[in-house]
Amino acid sequence: MTQQIMELARALGNPTQQEEGLLFTLCEAAAKELSASLRDGVTPEQCAESFAVAGAWLALSGLEVSRGVGQAQSFSAGDLTVHGGDAQGKAAMLRRQAMTLMGGWVKDRNFLFYGVTSR
Repeated sequence: MTQQIMELARALGNPTQQEEGLLFTLCEAAAKELSASLRDGVTPEQCAESFAVAGAWLALSGLEVSRGVGQAQSFSAGDLTVHGGDAQGKAAMLRRQAMTLMGGWVKDRNFLFYGVTSR
């Protein structure tokens, strides 16, 4: 499954040659993360298309963060100010999209039910 995730991540993220090794590692991590969050009895093969796309988005989320490390959000020179992209925001959006896509296949997260006792 990691190879399918990698192929999609390459197509969607257009990584540089220097980023290829990191992207493969991120794809492996994404596959493990998604596998661990699948509902009991669900295998990656049962949701293969969604799994691969979501994995690619998770890997690209990590790549976006690495691309943004050490970059200024904005800079000024005289009267000119240039604002850069928001790597953290893009990464969060990719992660949300991945988990939304996998919504029907993964365990419920962040759900809390309070019971109320009657008198």
